[in-house]
Amino acid sequence: MAEAHQAVGFQFTVRPDGVDLKLSQEVIKNIYLSGVTAWKKKAIQFKNGILTGVYPASPSSWLIVVIAMMSSLYTYIDPSLGMIEAIKENLPYKDCMSVQTRVVLSAILFATGLWLLFIYLMRYSLKALLSYHGWIFESHGKMSRATKLWLSLVKMFSGRRPLLYSFQAALPRLPVPRVDDTVQKYLESVRPLLDSEQYNQMEILANSFKETIAAQLQRYLILKSWWATNYVSDWWEEYIYLRSRSPIMVNSNFYIMDLLYVTPTQRQAARAGNVVHAMLQYRRKLERGEHVPLRALGIVPMCSTQMERMFNTTRIPGIETDIVQHLTDRKHLIVYHKGRFFQVWLYTGGRHLLPSELETQFQRILNDKSEPQPGELKLAALTAGDRVPWARARIKYFSHGLNKVSLDAIESAAFFLTLDEEPQGYDPAMDNSLDIYAKSLLHGKCYDRWFDKSFTLISYPNGKMGVNIEHSWADAPIVGHMWEYVLATDCFHLGYTEEGHCKGDVNRGLPCPTRLQWQISAECQDVIETSYLLARQLADDVDFHGHLFSEFGKGLIKKCRTSPDAFIQLALQLAQFRDQGVFCLTYESSMTRMFRDGRTETVRSCTSEAVAFVRAMEDPRSTNAHRLALFQRAAEKHQNMYRLAMTGSGIDRHLFCLYIVSKYLGVESPFLKKVLSEPWRLSTSQTPQQQLNLVDINKFPKYVGAGGGFGPVADDGYGVSYIIVGENLITFHISSKFSSPDTDSGRFGQHIWKAMIDIQALFKLEKDKRMVENGKCVHLEHLKKHI
Repeated sequence: MAEAHQAVGFQFTVRPDGVDLKLSQEVIKNIYLSGVTAWKKKAIQFKNGILTGVYPASPSSWLIVVIAMMSSLYTYIDPSLGMIEAIKENLPYKDCMSVQTRVVLSAILFATGLWLLFIYLMRYSLKALLSYHGWIFESHGKMSRATKLWLSLVKMFSGRRPLLYSFQAALPRLPVPRVDDTVQKYLESVRPLLDSEQYNQMEILANSFKETIAAQLQRYLILKSWWATNYVSDWWEEYIYLRSRSPIMVNSNFYIMDLLYVTPTQRQAARAGNVVHAMLQYRRKLERGEHVPLRALGIVPMCSTQMERMFNTTRIPGIETDIVQHLTDRKHLIVYHKGRFFQVWLYTGGRHLLPSELETQFQRILNDKSEPQPGELKLAALTAGDRVPWARARIKYFSHGLNKVSLDAIESAAFFLTLDEEPQGYDPAMDNSLDIYAKSLLHGKCYDRWFDKSFTLISYPNGKMGVNIEHSWADAPIVGHMWEYVLATDCFHLGYTEEGHCKGDVNRGLPCPTRLQWQISAECQDVIETSYLLARQLADDVDFHGHLFSEFGKGLIKKCRTSPDAFIQLALQLAQFRDQGVFCLTYESSMTRMFRDGRTETVRSCTSEAVAFVRAMEDPRSTNAHRLALFQRAAEKHQNMYRLAMTGSGIDRHLFCLYIVSKYLGVESPFLKKVLSEPWRLSTSQTPQQQLNLVDINKFPKYVGAGGGFGPVADDGYGVSYIIVGENLITFHISSKFSSPDTDSGRFGQHIWKAMIDIQALFKLEKDKRMVENGKCVHLEHLKKHI
């Protein structure tokens, strides 16, 4: 009852002689501190908004310009060429001011205008510089004089100490490629996948498209590129994600794992307390715009727009399309445990709860023995099934009364936390520990994650963590940035006591977490069960395999003078051919965040050069030198395609937007319809590592993440996510479907392992051959078998 009394802010008693009012000093103090914190936050946001608005200049530079202009008045030099005098004569209410006042005010106005002009000149000069992408096409380790000069100018115009959004206004817009270029690249990309007759038919469709409606569609697209900040991103979010009516669990959401080898504490509540507190620290810096913007080469800025919706965000289901609801300054968290939903306040006395206080709150939930209310246990399964039934159920059963209040609490929460019941994580003693861990993060029990939240944080009884992420609002590198910050803060800044608890005093006086209340009818429970059964069928069909490739890593690949990404992509092509006996359309995700509001572009990794290399690897008559030459040619081709995709000259986003325009105009294009209906039977993505460089993995080699993954994109294909961890480890997350008789994730993992080894052997044998030619001692008999 102590908590209940503390929660009462005031009491009053009506007496014959008046009203006796008693105020709680503790509550009044908390109200005061909350107000101070709110105003302090607004002041910081206002200050940082000004710093961002005038960047790359600074407010102090305005003062310098004003002082310089005022000084010139006393030297009888007029740098304004008469403009100060003109301003002085046209000031309103000039009759009410002395001559000296008018002169000073005119000089300040002119200096301010000059300062603003200077800002815009610097900003547009930087935008023009950032529109140059020649640097990215230069060979690794080589830099032309033009690029060196360009880098120097970018540094000069970039200013000092930028905030998160300082570069947004200076980022160039994503260019619209020429239709002829895009169509030609497309035909080149499908040439190795089609026979002569199929290719000729596709060529006819492409030429017909160029000769008929292409120019009209392109004009509308160019018009949009002038008007919108990005001609792709809004349509990509709407039509690829929000208009999809199929389940987002497995099909869209993705996951990120915890540290691979280290678990800082075995106590579930303590680990969750530290991680949640670290997330709140990250959110505070995000709201204030205080994170350092990511920059390629440490110089070229990346767009930060996607980070805005990381917290306080929920995907709201609709009949025809969903929407992304983003709120500001949410002060609570929703926790799910054993079928119950709890609301936990994240602030007290105008500050974040400390890790020890969060641990106390989560431990209270773990100790709670209450039973779920009718229909509460599997309620979240509504977010795992088809979108239309969920949208209708939301309107019918959750738009009024207790259900609306509780659903609003979930959808307005900072994020969603699940306190899971079964331990997970990588265990070297178990062959399939990564597989089980990944499936738990990807879909769980189908009713213990709120798949519509921007992300669901998952805490396991053995101290392991993980995240399930809704995909529409952002891509994996954005969440990876936050997750790296959180893990580094958890392990190296917050820490734990010797007993594994969060550091700090225990505050027993906090109000207990409150249960959300539901009134779920039997009819609604039937809808929930239907959604659960559909989601369960989808989850049970996921065949997952996690593989740690530790034979070599980025360090050895770079010694071969090859891009690690190109090396892995060609290994995937070799593995795919060995697994299926045919080549297939391959998707690799590439970022376009060097442009304003950029998201991703597709790299079509199955090129003619890659096919030639794979066929040579499978031809016993092919020599090692021939295979190596083909590999290097294919790797260079892949790298060039990746660079084109990053710089706005990809294929698929342009064709996608042309298709959307055609639908708006009501015109049919057999070519575009054919392109957009092609299945991606091999979908791949690289998860970035060490975006923040907060942890020196050479010094702390065990503090590395395991990356993350996603479900299979095609029913008869594979989804492969990989992360290059340090110099000597690459992790692969492979998914497919049990229902497909042609795929097996474990088998494909073995093919990837063998392909990586076989490609690396090419370089080893070539090196040994050169050593023989140079007269150095090697095992000649071993070489004769391979040369």
